[in-house]
Amino acid sequence: MDNGSTITIRDGGPDDLPVILGMLDSCVEWLVAQGRPGQWGTKPLSQRPTTAESVTRHMDEGHAFIAEVDGVPAATLTLTDSPGAYLAHLPPPGEPERYIHWLASDRRFKGYGVGGALLAHAAEVTRQAGVSLLRVDCYAGDDGKLVRYYESHGFVRTETYTGKDDWPGQVLARRV
Repeated sequence: MDNGSTITIRDGGPDDLPVILGMLDSCVEWLVAQGRPGQWGTKPLSQRPTTAESVTRHMDEGHAFIAEVDGVPAATLTLTDSPGAYLAHLPPPGEPERYIHWLASDRRFKGYGVGGALLAHAAEVTRQAGVSLLRVDCYAGDDGKLVRYYESHGFVRTETYTGKDDWPGQVLARRV
């Protein structure tokens, strides 16, 4: 979307944890308002200690990126060398990969293209590292919009899985 705003992407770090948690909470609020609480529930993720632990662990294992719109943090993702332990039951890809975790945006910036900018950045960082496989997993329930979102950014469906409490998940991959 060309709205005259400038999107920049910077490295994130431990000081960004409150901002990242705020983006995750914004997503939960938006999903609940859309009638889609199946992905992350109805309560702010920042109220769950495991969320902060997970985000911090992924930042420590890889890299966090923050997309800013005119200098204001608008979206985030972390990029590591592997999926989360909850996918250990799936066969490994058999080659080096980069894995996207915690893609989220402050919903005030819906339509600005910040999520797509971060996905493009993750693909470029992956390519520059000499790795050709970029993967992500996501919630595959309700209306399937999230899976289609990743597909619109060049990802293709690979494995499906069922997470904790029968949470429907989809792994997607993209060659870069």
